[in-house]
Amino acid sequence: MARRGKISIDRENCKGCYLCIRACPLKVIDRDREANSLGVYPARAAFMEKCIACGGCYEVCPDVCIEVYELEGAETA
Repeated sequence: MARRGKISIDRENCKGCYLCIRACPLKVIDRDREANSLGVYPARAAFMEKCIACGGCYEVCPDVCIEVYELEGAETA
């Protein structure tokens, strides 16, 4: 069984730097199509089924807007 994960992005605190998009090895994250209350187009988890909970997005987020979860029953490395 492959390692599986889930991410949560706080869209109101995301400033749209998109460092997380560049850091994600499986391209799970994309730009949102709707602006937040500040008029910023935040990052969003577009392809969650690909997530392996590597934590790359969390590590590069300057505003700590991303939480990473490893799903139960997932293989550990």
